[in-house]
Amino acid sequence: MNIYAVHLITFSPTRTSKQVGEAIVRGTGLSEITKTDLTLHPAEKLEIPETTLVVVTVPVYGGKVAPLALERMKCIHTSGAPVVLAVVYGNRAYEKALAELDAFISERGFKVIAGATFVGEHSYSTDKNPIAVGRPDADDLRFAENFGAKIRTKIETAAGMDRLYTVDVNRIQRPHQAFFPLFRFLRKVVKLRKSGVPMPRIPAVDVELCNHCGYCATHCPAGAIGKGDECSTDIEKCIRCCACVKGCPQKARTFDTPFAVLLADCFKRQKENRVIL
Repeated sequence: MNIYAVHLITFSPTRTSKQVGEAIVRGTGLSEITKTDLTLHPAEKLEIPETTLVVVTVPVYGGKVAPLALERMKCIHTSGAPVVLAVVYGNRAYEKALAELDAFISERGFKVIAGATFVGEHSYSTDKNPIAVGRPDADDLRFAENFGAKIRTKIETAAGMDRLYTVDVNRIQRPHQAFFPLFRFLRKVVKLRKSGVPMPRIPAVDVELCNHCGYCATHCPAGAIGKGDECSTDIEKCIRCCACVKGCPQKARTFDTPFAVLLADCFKRQKENRVIL
């Protein structure tokens, strides 16, 4: 069977998920490309044709799909369009995020024909506490493009839509996780929580460095920062994606959480990307 169009749907505050999605799309070789970026705005009511391949890429926060990403996809539906799902996590674990995305997307009429888990630089990563820095890197993106090419082959070799088989994303191979670093991380998390050390809920702002350029307000996916009031962050809206921290031209914003230290210490070994199709 032939499909000529591909539609990329992504939520990507720090551009890791977007890079992965764009690489998958490139790999398919399909020329008719539509993109829906949900990072700053929800999708309007959108009905996707059955003859369009859809690629959905989202970040993982705390082992779950970013809740705001799901909220902004609620109005997207189809009557059987094939979809590829990819979750991007910060080198710790994606837990049940891929299965969660599968259930959400399937409820909206999509046919899941492939799934993937990719590593992206962690939102909490800093120069002092690096966590999967620079990922997805060139090798990751080549891997994503090859994945896209395999998806195109799967579609072309199917005799028809009814022969384009779905996948069970729960059967995807998990990346290798050494026992002792994980045990050390869990033990330290328990100790940290018992200590009563207050956890930051929003980024801190150095008012001496902030020049009110408005970058953070423009790029905050949750609308937690107001234009002209860049030194404040709405604690109820902030999703701790750290887009404002990583993108601030003046380096005026920081998110100094003890979890960054633990993640950098316990998950130094880089995990592998995995796919199922």
